Parts: sequence; C-alpha cells; structure tokens
Amino acid sequence: MSLTDKAKNKAEELKGAAKQKTGEARGDQNQQAEGGAERSGAKAKQAGEHAKDAGRDVKDMFKG
Repeated sequence: MSLTDKAKNKAEELKGAAKQKTGEARGDQNQQAEGGAERSGAKAKQAGEHAKDAGRDVKDMFKG
C-alpha cells in the first residue's frame, strides 16, 4: 500500500470521527451516524489494504 493511500484513509477516518463527535455535541443523530459510517468505511479500506500487503509479502516470500 502506498503512503498516499494510507494518508487518504487516515484522513477520511479522522473526518468521520470529527463529524461523529460534532453530531454528538449537537445532538444530531443523523450527523453522528454519517460520521460513524465514514469512519467505519475508512477503517475497512485500511484493513483491505493491509490484507493486500500481507498477501503480497507472502507471495514474495515464496518467490525468494
């Protein structure tokens, strides 16, 4: 995974967390839910990228 992808996923996760906290502070359940969904989506993307990295590492291990 490239450093750019990691940064984008982390930024999206932080944006979602901020939106979620703002929703909590305002009592806006819709905003809170949207933020939580964005945060979860970013974490899922990050996990997928880590899985691809692990698969690539295993492939490289068997090649070498």
